[in-house]
Amino acid sequence: MKDPHPLPLFQEERGEEPYKAGTVALVGRPNAGKSTLMNRLLPEKVAIVSDKPQTTRQRIVGILSEARGQIVFYDTPGVHRPQHGMNRRMVKTAQVALTEADLVVLLVDVSQKPGSGDAFMREWVGQSAARKVVVLNKIDLVAKPTLLPRIAAYADGGAFDEIIPVSAATGDGVERVLAALWKLLPAGEPIYDPELVTIHPERFLAAERIREKVLEHTREELPFATAVLVDQYEELPQLVRIHASVIVERDGQKQILIGRGGRQIKAIGTAARRDLEEYLGEKVFLDLNVRVESHWRDNRRILSDLDRAPFDVTLP
Repeated sequence: MKDPHPLPLFQEERGEEPYKAGTVALVGRPNAGKSTLMNRLLPEKVAIVSDKPQTTRQRIVGILSEARGQIVFYDTPGVHRPQHGMNRRMVKTAQVALTEADLVVLLVDVSQKPGSGDAFMREWVGQSAARKVVVLNKIDLVAKPTLLPRIAAYADGGAFDEIIPVSAATGDGVERVLAALWKLLPAGEPIYDPELVTIHPERFLAAERIREKVLEHTREELPFATAVLVDQYEELPQLVRIHASVIVERDGQKQILIGRGGRQIKAIGTAARRDLEEYLGEKVFLDLNVRVESHWRDNRRILSDLDRAPFDVTLP
């Protein structure tokens, strides 16, 4: 009779503890530090970060492979009250990741006072059938005594397997998170090639890094009203040529983004090019075009392009 629970091949080869593999959804409210934590856990930066809420708009996949196993992280958009089609898709992305993951990590920004949003997230994540960990993030910004009631609140009811205070920004406590994940992960074989750190095509990651620089150089409504699409990504000998569009909703936003004499868009382009050259290890020619697409956050065509960009390497 065939063994209904065969040992993973990797365990047989190693003759030690079972090789573990699984998916981990990082969920939470906007700006809780999900992307910062994932980048801290991976060997290199995969997700862009900024101090602007709603920086992450799609599921970003990061892969950590070690001798003991493989963790596939899902960095998800912050859960918030959606006002546009784009925001509704963002929240849906987090909901789907919650149902698909083997483990769920709820990140909580303890530098902010707890409110109804935190209560909603605690109840929402608590209903998941997956094993669950709470990460109380940004402990470097608060006094330790203030953490005790936050820990007690999440311990009440026993819905969570671990409650771990950390600072994703400094790395304090992050090893405890990793240890908890390895303990809770199921046995299994690698989901992806262990050489991979992400599954996203470089043209999408390039668009994200350009958008990161847009976020750094803009304020007020512009960070939320902009998107980046790579129109052309060409790898030449010792050069990567990238033509990208920065999309805004109004002519006034376009003028602000370009700046007097083109200085603003030039600064964004220079910062993005340097970042891309460091990431790709190649010289980069970057051409940025700012274009107006009224109400693009409710435009199904543009949202469809943005949705498929993270995984589609055949975009024109």
